[in-house]
Parts: sequence; C-alpha cells; structure tokens
Amino acid sequence: MIFVTHALPVNEPGEPLITRDALWDGLVRKAENALPFVPSITDCTVTARYSDTVFDRDIVFKGQAFSERITLEHPHRVVFTRIAGPVLGTIANEIEGAESDDDGPDDLTLRFSFALTVAGEPGGSAGEKAHAEQMTDSYRAAVAATLGAVRKIAAGAAV
Repeated sequence: MIFVTHALPVNEPGEPLITRDALWDGLVRKAENALPFVPSITDCTVTARYSDTVFDRDIVFKGQAFSERITLEHPHRVVFTRIAGPVLGTIANEIEGAESDDDGPDDLTLRFSFALTVAGEPGGSAGEKAHAEQMTDSYRAAVAATLGAVRKIAAGAAV
C-alpha cells in the first residue's frame, strides 16, 4: 500500500487572500468538476448522487479510468474513495488551520493524503515503489494546481 501526505500553505505573500470558506467552496467545485483544478484529469463526470454530501464520479487521470465515491465533510475534508480502476484506495483533501474565517486565514494549509493499492503489484514491491514515486509527484502537482485554481477564483477570474 502507498501512503503519502503533502500540505501547502494556502495564503502566500503576493497572492489573493483565500478564506476557509472560499477554500471549501473550491474543494467542492473540484469534487464536482476536477478539470479546472487538476490538469492531469481529462474527463470528470458525476454519475450518481446519494445525498447532498455523497456522490459518485468517473474520471480519467493520466489516461486511466477510475470511479470514485466522493464524501463532503463540511467544512474541513473531501474524501475520494476509489471504487473502480487500476489503483484503489482513499484520497483526502483537508483544510487545516483556522477553524473559521473569524480566526484569520493566515495559517490555513491544504493537505492531500492518500492510501492506495496498485492492482497487480504486491505491497513493497519495486513496481509499487516506482508507481508510488510517480503518483507522489502527480499528487503534489495536484495540490499546487488546486490552490492555483482557487487563487484565480479568489482574484475574480473564471476557471
């Protein structure tokens, strides 16, 4: 199994200020349609809705098809559970830091964590390790791209 976690500060000098609420809204938008947020995702279609906070989507990530169940845990976490595809497991996007916009957004961070298994690769194998390295780079890029898209929204740009 591959375990990775990576966090970035949300508010950087010279960038538009992002509040907790704005970051949450961006994560919800990304869950609904990842295309403006993660360049490696080339297709994203919601396929079923179970409630206001749980739905399924199909994505194509780096040319591979996956089905994911999305759980929105307002106001701090979005969980993507891979239910079909060549890599299964859980990915979490978590807002850390100030509990509300009244606490000040300066210490906000966005953390992506994943625990995934690669089909056909035994745990700890060279193949799993190679896949983990490639996935780690991709998911770190996804954190940065997600924050970039949320910053564009905060600055008033369409994404």
